Amino acid sequence: MSTPSSSSLAPIHVVGGGLAGSEAAWQIAQSGVPVILHEMRRPGVTTDAHHTDGLAELVCSNSFRSDDWQYNAVGLLHAEMRALDSIIMACGDANQVPAGGALAVDREGFSAAVTERLHTHPLVTVVREEIAGLPPADWDSVIVATGPLTSPALADAILSLTREESLSFFDAIAPIVHADSIDFDIAWRQSRYDKEGPGGDAAAYVNCPMDKATYDAFIDALLSGPKAEFKDWENVPYFDGCLPIEVMAERGRETLRHGPMKPVGLTNPRDPTVKAHAIVQLRQDNALGTLFNMVGFQTKLKHGAQAEVFRMIPGLQNAQFARLGGLHRNTYLNSPRLLDRQLRLKPQPRLRFAGQVTGVEGYVESAATGLLAGRLAAAERLGQTLEAPPAHTAIGALVEHITGGHLEGARFSPMNVNYGLLPPMEAPRQDGDGKRIPPKDRGRTKKRLMSERALAGLTAWRDAA
Repeated sequence: MSTPSSSSLAPIHVVGGGLAGSEAAWQIAQSGVPVILHEMRRPGVTTDAHHTDGLAELVCSNSFRSDDWQYNAVGLLHAEMRALDSIIMACGDANQVPAGGALAVDREGFSAAVTERLHTHPLVTVVREEIAGLPPADWDSVIVATGPLTSPALADAILSLTREESLSFFDAIAPIVHADSIDFDIAWRQSRYDKEGPGGDAAAYVNCPMDKATYDAFIDALLSGPKAEFKDWENVPYFDGCLPIEVMAERGRETLRHGPMKPVGLTNPRDPTVKAHAIVQLRQDNALGTLFNMVGFQTKLKHGAQAEVFRMIPGLQNAQFARLGGLHRNTYLNSPRLLDRQLRLKPQPRLRFAGQVTGVEGYVESAATGLLAGRLAAAERLGQTLEAPPAHTAIGALVEHITGGHLEGARFSPMNVNYGLLPPMEAPRQDGDGKRIPPKDRGRTKKRLMSERALAGLTAWRDAA
């Protein structure tokens, strides 16, 4: 089948010139399809978080985090994006600043490079305007990549279309722990009063017991730990009235052990006669069973303090966190209900979504969804069939998460890329030469093998497209 010439193709519209929108526009143009990139920022018009009108402006950190593709899921995502001609990674690599094993960039040089490459691409048109409300009906293919500061008019239009109650709120997020870092010599699995859930599981929770001394020390650490401050523009209500755990502790030292840490209905199988003073529960968070969230532990403790404080909990002393907790203004869709695997909005498939609004967190995660949305939209315009990458790739795992890979019935919440989103592998006990791998090295070896599997799968997907 012949490929239509670019001059005969109607353009695809991308709304939002951040990381996701810029990446989407680049991928579309590189596919030979014209694209119009709409960005509301222009001289004299900006947002509460931005300082320039440059495309792909970094509004927070200048770090893209770890660049280690073998042992870090973020580095793996970097490698996958580089293999797919990512403009964000190319401009990031060209504007690196020293940051050890991380990829950090000169933010002004990076934004200028992305802006220049898009403005000079023959198939990209950049229009400086706000899209108020839903995009015009005659735009038959649109990618919405407006991020956490989606304009009120567009947010209201999306709400009306999806019949959701809210897109912006203070999202109280509890930490998520990798299952294989929980110490089951201390913790045990049991549901309160052995009550079976809808799936018939009477041991759906992981329980971490505390005696009184440990509980008191934990409360002291919660109360004294440094807390994150809110920006003035983050003037939106708490989600579901969900209070941070340290706010509950401020209401009285016994509040938590009569709330999310209540010890009733649970029996430690190692010594049934000893009653815990308090119990922290973790609940399975994804369908793979590789991630568990700390029930009721939404927090505004700063990230550095969280790991230290939460590792005071018996059974979590060696916890590895897939995501730390937070409480901040967020704007995202209930993507598992609203988006299909093509990142299209089910009530109106001409609209695709990309970036943080889909429920991913982080610069490269947002850009990766833009990359995929751009490729999917371009393939559709060219009359081709393209599916998302397999779930054992980093990009495919992100798509799986935002379109339904979380545990059914659980509230969907944003996520950074991490190995817990990928299908699990058994930690090898021997290397390629048949030599025994020490237990302390098996987890690291497993990560490398998962990364190698992901890159092989990504390469096969790219070459078959």
